[in-house]
Amino acid sequence: MIGGLYRPGDSPIHRIRPGAKLVALFVFAIGMLAFSSPLVAGAGLGLASLAYPIGGLSWRIAFAQIRPLLIVLVVLFAVQAWLVSFEAGFLLFLRFAALVVAAGLVTLTTRTSDLVETLERGLSPFARFGVDTAKVSLAISLAIRFMPVIAAVLSDIREAQAARGCDRSAIALAVPLIVRLLKMGDEIAEAIDARS
Repeated sequence: MIGGLYRPGDSPIHRIRPGAKLVALFVFAIGMLAFSSPLVAGAGLGLASLAYPIGGLSWRIAFAQIRPLLIVLVVLFAVQAWLVSFEAGFLLFLRFAALVVAAGLVTLTTRTSDLVETLERGLSPFARFGVDTAKVSLAISLAIRFMPVIAAVLSDIREAQAARGCDRSAIALAVPLIVRLLKMGDEIAEAIDARS
């Protein structure tokens, strides 16, 4: 269930050190949140998408990162557009799409073990304050790793409901999604405790 999404390759992006990729992802996320302009968010989404061919990955793979989340993004857009403005909804849609595509690129071109090791090294100065750097780094890497997994779970639920002829209401999607994620969370917590 928690196997890596890593796609082996020898592209320029594969060769970038994991720490540099994580810093770039962090800076990219700050940039997406710092500017309240749909133009900047759209440029960020375009930039993240253009990085896929550089990483030896097709645009189909880039779209696959976001496709399962489209219904959630559309709902967020609609709510924001209704409560605030169309531009605010469009900005939110573009920001989330850009962040999911960028995080997907990192997980597709970096082994999960390398991410965990890099995070442990980066957090090592906090060990003197009693922080369990191994657990924190594992939690962060799992959060990055599970963005596409959550999207896949959502897609599975939608397909199962469509096969049963169920409607596509937000509650009908949210309840089984939350139940599945809580079950996955329990399994992961047990695995982390067993590893300790």
